[in-house]
Amino acid sequence: MKLPLYGWLAAETISLVGTRVSMLAIPWFALETTGSPAKTGLIALFELTPLVLSKIFGGPVIDRIGPRRVAIACDLGSSLVVGLIPLLYVAGLLHFPTLLALVALAGTLRGPGDSAKAAMIPQLVEAAGVPTERATGLHSFVERTASMLGAAAAGLLIGLVGATNAIVVDAASFAVGGLLLAATTAGLSRRHAERSATAPPEQRDPASYRAQLAEGWRFLRRDRVLMGIAFMVALTNLIDLAWSSVLMPVWGQAHAGPETIGLLFATFSGFSAAGSAVAAALGDRMRRYPTYLVCFLVAGLPRFLVIAFGAPLWVVFVVFAIGGTSSGFINPILGAIQFERIPAHVLGRVMSLVSAFAWGLMPLGGLLGGSLVSGFGLTVALVACGAAYFVVTMFPAVDPTWKQIERTPDDEAVPLRA
Repeated sequence: MKLPLYGWLAAETISLVGTRVSMLAIPWFALETTGSPAKTGLIALFELTPLVLSKIFGGPVIDRIGPRRVAIACDLGSSLVVGLIPLLYVAGLLHFPTLLALVALAGTLRGPGDSAKAAMIPQLVEAAGVPTERATGLHSFVERTASMLGAAAAGLLIGLVGATNAIVVDAASFAVGGLLLAATTAGLSRRHAERSATAPPEQRDPASYRAQLAEGWRFLRRDRVLMGIAFMVALTNLIDLAWSSVLMPVWGQAHAGPETIGLLFATFSGFSAAGSAVAAALGDRMRRYPTYLVCFLVAGLPRFLVIAFGAPLWVVFVVFAIGGTSSGFINPILGAIQFERIPAHVLGRVMSLVSAFAWGLMPLGGLLGGSLVSGFGLTVALVACGAAYFVVTMFPAVDPTWKQIERTPDDEAVPLRA
């Protein structure tokens, strides 16, 4: 039964495009209505901070009531909250503190909503009868494609109908995505209920919320592979945000212009989507460990160096295309490892914690990039970030623990305990 998988992917596509629209539309709306860059800068802080916190503390809720219900409720709730922004503005009732409160509430809903959708993957894989890499590869393809289309759609919508109406489109995307998810995955609720009824007593009768939260943390802390993934993704996301939010714009302002920067980002995202599509088709037949190392080696350091040392623009585009293609293979591998190593009864908690790690340092990315450029200049900042990226992503080459990401002969990962 592949309908739930395809319905989930379609719902994710719609909501992710809407999310990418809001990432530009809401700050643009804030800048237009307040005229203050400083106030506009608060938007990301007020969205990301509760998003990370809700990822940490929302895991037990996902495990208690099921990821499908949480995902649908968060999408529909997000539609209501985001829709209040243009509604209150038109009514003359939207003040800046109210806008910050609504953005914070939207982040609070998005955190567990994203984690719940990810936690649905094992059920979707089982229902569809496909390899885990197939589902994670398709999801990575959807995510990369949505990033590319959403950024383009945001610019077009703001230019054609204004930021206020672009936010309306974002609110509608959450509603459509939530309803589509509800309609196409109804069978998963019955499977979840049947599995819960036959689970061991310690899993069927949940402990207190605090005990469940602690159990998720203990499981993650004891699994060195999962902890390694969590720390690695946290650090690479920090560097990637410094690269995208500061280093590339500074380089573009001096050497290329905004159109070139946009085209480079679109090139990286587009080829990354292509790589994810290939990974979805072939990922279950590829060796994970060498694929991980080679893809991170190609997708990481070279893009920093070609910018730092003034390579011709055509070379930069080629490096971005190759690096983007390589990056498309990474998330399917990491996602499959996580779903294989985490038992179903703690999946929501542990996935939420891993996701919180991934997002936890991102608010500091702009500060890191700005500080490096201000203190040492753009070239040093690019080389330093590229070198740090190389060290973080190549550490598994000298740590034998990471070799256990390979499939075991019976296609079931054996958790490693510290």
